[in-house]
Amino acid sequence: MSTTGPFDVAVVQDASVFLDREASIEKTIALAREAAGKGAKLVLFPEAFIAGYPRGLSFGAVVGSRSAEGRKLFRCYAESAIALAGPDGARLGAAARDLGIHLAVGVVERDPVSAGTLYCSLALWGPDGILQSLHRKLKPTASERIIWAEGDGNGMFVAPTPLGNVGGLICWENYMPLARTALYEQGLDLYLAPTADGRESWQATIRHIALEGRCFVLSCNQFVTKADYPDDLGKESMREIAELSDPLSRGGSAIIGPLGDYLAGPLWGEAGILYATIDPGAIIEARFDFDVVGHYSRPDLFRLTAPVPPSLDGLGAMDEMGMLGDLLFGGPGLFPLADDDLDDDLLDAELEDPFFPTFPADFREKKPPTKLPAKPSKRTRRGKG
Repeated sequence: MSTTGPFDVAVVQDASVFLDREASIEKTIALAREAAGKGAKLVLFPEAFIAGYPRGLSFGAVVGSRSAEGRKLFRCYAESAIALAGPDGARLGAAARDLGIHLAVGVVERDPVSAGTLYCSLALWGPDGILQSLHRKLKPTASERIIWAEGDGNGMFVAPTPLGNVGGLICWENYMPLARTALYEQGLDLYLAPTADGRESWQATIRHIALEGRCFVLSCNQFVTKADYPDDLGKESMREIAELSDPLSRGGSAIIGPLGDYLAGPLWGEAGILYATIDPGAIIEARFDFDVVGHYSRPDLFRLTAPVPPSLDGLGAMDEMGMLGDLLFGGPGLFPLADDDLDDDLLDAELEDPFFPTFPADFREKKPPTKLPAKPSKRTRRGKG
């Protein structure tokens, strides 16, 4: 729960500078500065804002074959991805610190070791400039699986901040009820839902989540037209884009209160920034009659087991040793192996499982403790004896 009084938040609805990492970072910082200038303490950007959601593009891939042009397009896409452990992540962290905000950005993240692996990620920097949480999309949807790898349980983390407990899921991950529950069980207050879904039905999703979690939901999407795509993508890609309707994404960003009411939006058909005032006490009021992991839960019947990182201390200090740890242990740089972190006690400790089991979470339903009546014994056969 927030340690402050009411505060303002913002969600940004705009287009990436597609395939241009540097320009997308500059645009992100400029829009964040605009929102901070109007008092926002937390600013959320859409899914894959740096450096683009490749809507409508096939990358020349069909079952059984890939085209040379598609491979070149993927190369451009990978080269426009962000390396959070390098200067790009440092710039965004510095912007959050200079503006005094929590900055949440949907990014296409380059794997710190392998240049051919990308993740669709949600990164959250605090006003101290430190990366507070990093969530990699657990299950890219349909053709997204061609370009994005799957994330793991390390990113199922709710960050405690002075504004409240902040966490979220990306786009259709929000249809995964166990993933939502894993966040609720960490006391989630501010639920971030960056998306690429511009359908009317998405509004029902985010309103349901607000009602279910009795939390504030911040959701934002890009507003993208065909004019936002460069004209040198190749003949195959340009033909694919020509067949799409315009705009490619009409938005639908919104901010929802913990009783499912709109505090801002939805915004359709244009770029813009939505603002809303968050009253932390409204969460307590909303949970008066429904608390999904509190008095309205039945832990005697249902139990969710999910890997939750116990700490993200030092997350912003990702370095080469941190990336080595990422390679060895499969996490997204959450456990930097800096020399000063490797004290004798840690080296001598006998750790049963220092990291986490794998997803998916294990959901079990307990059987009622009642005993079934014993089966009637078979009749004895008539006869002697």
